[in-house]
Amino acid sequence: MTELIYQIDSYVREFDAVITGHDAAQNGLLLNRTAFYPGGGGQPHDMGQLIVEGHHFPVTSVARGNIHVVTGELPPIGASVKGVLDWDRRYRLMRTHTAMHILCGVVWRDYGASVTGGNMEPLSGRMDFEFERLQKESVSEIEARINAEVSASRDIRVQILPREDAFNIPDLIRTKINLLPEGISEVRTVEIVGLDLQADGGTHVANTREVGRIRITDYKSKGGINKRIYVELEA
Repeated sequence: MTELIYQIDSYVREFDAVITGHDAAQNGLLLNRTAFYPGGGGQPHDMGQLIVEGHHFPVTSVARGNIHVVTGELPPIGASVKGVLDWDRRYRLMRTHTAMHILCGVVWRDYGASVTGGNMEPLSGRMDFEFERLQKESVSEIEARINAEVSASRDIRVQILPREDAFNIPDLIRTKINLLPEGISEVRTVEIVGLDLQADGGTHVANTREVGRIRITDYKSKGGINKRIYVELEA
């Protein structure tokens, strides 16, 4: 099992590890521990590099099973490695992911709308809701309310809970479909204190003030009651 550093501390930029296996088909490396997020929940995978005995191996993606896909000939199993994240990209994604949770929290709290999908890139993203009526006036109101939550400087707390304890939390799953795998024994939760609490596997900032101003740049109807909201963050 790989120790997933990012689940506990999203601010780790560099880490030491040992190569435990190869995936020749993907030109990938397995490590005993990693801070590279593999992607999921709409958040892209991390990028960066692995350094082995002074040789740099760019990490171009992180595949299912925490396989670090690299360029170049694979270094040997058992070698010590230093992992270095593309921190600028990671931190922008952390800010964006927290912004999406702020949006989700406000829309759920104030309008009772469930999330049906979402995706993000560094400093931009979109989120889909079951939102029967979404007018220009409502969009302006939502933008003001999500930025009020940024200004409120709310702390973000991460916990890993036993499955039974997690599923006793009301409204833990905010997506229309429960995406959590069957049979998992633990559930990671991300809480914006006083606003939002969800099951989530991604990386986040420690306080909403780090997100910065959020702009709603567009909104569209995706058919029926499904509405899509687009957001951007300041660089």
